[in-house]
Amino acid sequence: MSTQRINIARPSQPAYQPDPHGFGNSRPSPNVYRAPGGNPDDPLEKLRTIATKMEDQVEIMSQPLKPHLPVIGRFLIVVTFLEDALRMITQWGDQVWYLQKHRGFPWGLSHLFLIFNILTMFAGSGAIITKRYTEFAVGGLLAVVIIQGFGYGLIFDLTFFLRNLSVIGGLLMVFSDSMIQRRARFAGLPSISENDRRKYFQLAGRVLLIFLFIGFILQGEWTISRIIVSIFGLGACVMVAVGFKAKWSAGFLVVLLSVFNVFVNNWWSVHAAHPQRDFLKYDFFQTLSIVGGLLLLVNMGPGGLSVDEKKKIY
Repeated sequence: MSTQRINIARPSQPAYQPDPHGFGNSRPSPNVYRAPGGNPDDPLEKLRTIATKMEDQVEIMSQPLKPHLPVIGRFLIVVTFLEDALRMITQWGDQVWYLQKHRGFPWGLSHLFLIFNILTMFAGSGAIITKRYTEFAVGGLLAVVIIQGFGYGLIFDLTFFLRNLSVIGGLLMVFSDSMIQRRARFAGLPSISENDRRKYFQLAGRVLLIFLFIGFILQGEWTISRIIVSIFGLGACVMVAVGFKAKWSAGFLVVLLSVFNVFVNNWWSVHAAHPQRDFLKYDFFQTLSIVGGLLLLVNMGPGGLSVDEKKKIY
């Protein structure tokens, strides 16, 4: 009789019943993403699972490089200012002649204009690379971008305008990065308003960074390869702007712009006396600056005002 009770309470061969709701699993299965209520046989669901696994693998493989991304990004952002300052020094006579003859600068003002730009670009670039007085450095370089636009009469040139919007976006990413580091140093202090400001700066930086590619789409002759690159690039730009898969879309733009920069802005292949050489060189280093801003985006993430962050909340 007692044996019967034991057999009733504890069956000798218990059948395994899977938990349909997942309440018994203390840890989720690794590398598998499944949307709530999603059908595992759905092609879209399978694509999401494959994409998630690929992202995990890329994340693992990029770990050795990730600690160096902020340094590389900051250097690339200011490299266009360093090149511009060196060009003003090496072409001092040509710069003074252009400002006086074509822009109507008086003799002393043209020299002061160049000296201010050179000193500000060297000082601001050095401060950003060394992470000292970043806010003042960003403000100084922003002033240089605006002053040069008016000083050289290029403020209404569409290509110049779009490129410099992207450079400003890179500088805003540097400013956002400095706010994150300052928050880490004073983690115990309330900083709600600063967090809100940082979110808006990151949003503005993301949106402005993509204008270089928009300029690329608007200029030049249309070919089949150009149409394909423009479609994929524009899709990645939209994803960066709204903050959806922002790290991966920014990484794609880094690769795309780097390849484009090497093959299109190849100033080293043009003769030193050719006037096109300086234009290609200017475009090359400006594109490097925008690549640096995208690298900071890859490192920091899109910020609070993005689809990626909203998905974490909901």
